[in-house]
Amino acid sequence: MPKGRTRDETDGAVRVGVRTRSLATDRLRFIRQLGATDVFVDHADTEEEPDEFNDREGADTIAVGRDSIPTVSELEAAKVRLEAEGLSFIGIQSLPYSLYGDIMFDREGADEALEQITTLIRNLGAADVPILGYQWNPRGVVPMRTTPVELRGKAVGTAFDLDEISDPDELAPGLDRAYTEEEFWENYEWFLETVLPVAEEAGVRLALHPVDPPVLESLGGIPRLFRNVENFERAMELVPSDNHGLKLCLGCFSQMGADVHEVLRRFGERDQIVFIHFRDVVGTMPKFHETFVDEGNFDTANVVRTLYDVGYDGVVIPDHVPEMVGDDDWRHRARSFTVGYLRGVVDTVETER
Repeated sequence: MPKGRTRDETDGAVRVGVRTRSLATDRLRFIRQLGATDVFVDHADTEEEPDEFNDREGADTIAVGRDSIPTVSELEAAKVRLEAEGLSFIGIQSLPYSLYGDIMFDREGADEALEQITTLIRNLGAADVPILGYQWNPRGVVPMRTTPVELRGKAVGTAFDLDEISDPDELAPGLDRAYTEEEFWENYEWFLETVLPVAEEAGVRLALHPVDPPVLESLGGIPRLFRNVENFERAMELVPSDNHGLKLCLGCFSQMGADVHEVLRRFGERDQIVFIHFRDVVGTMPKFHETFVDEGNFDTANVVRTLYDVGYDGVVIPDHVPEMVGDDDWRHRARSFTVGYLRGVVDTVETER
């Protein structure tokens, strides 16, 4: 790192950011005090997220949901607000299921949903907000997690155990039939063919997240397309575009039992990693639990070394974090620990180079 410059000012460095629904001044100042630099704004549909993002401060935000697409002026105002606190508005963390669900199932309302998503992409581009995360996974329709587990010091971590799901083949609520994987691939290709040309024109990168948990080919009658590395390869090749890549969730690939270093090399060397969810788990499918960032299946420092080896110079953000004593809904204490730990590891790895 050049003498006299901070990490925030260093070009080409891995940066540590956060995701937040709330844009309250106290939240933004707290984020900056932690040393984070980049902010992804969470969407408005709180019922679709794990409990740590059911944020009571979330009313002070920009809403992103079905029939709730922020205008260019609203996005620009949020950007100014973030920049006033020393932060960058780097992107929208994810599309809510209410926006993409009809497309995924090819239901009535799909054309309207595509129109709203493309409007969002154009507005992001016009406001110079460069990233839109998304997934192809029906949140809130099948279980994301089962019984939580106790971690060190009686912290609480989320977990998944397939044995706790009584009948994985039982149709999810609201479905009248099971869907085939080929149907889902066809609908997904239609989605990409529609949105990627708009993203290219707008200068916005779309970032695909894995299914979580990456279990089975189908669960509840719903195909789990992005459950393995091979299907991500197919997704990137289906409609090739420099504006399409991965919201690479290390925890999900760790859950799959994949070699996360190989995953980072495979997609990083092609510049297909848009941003990274930095978390880990203990165990792999069909049974795992989430844990602190300094524990888990992989070594944090070695993963950061691999990021530098492949030339990644984007953002890493804490994703799901444990619940620590005294935490608020946003898990501010556990998130603070994670940001600080990641900054320390990133700084240490950079000094090695």
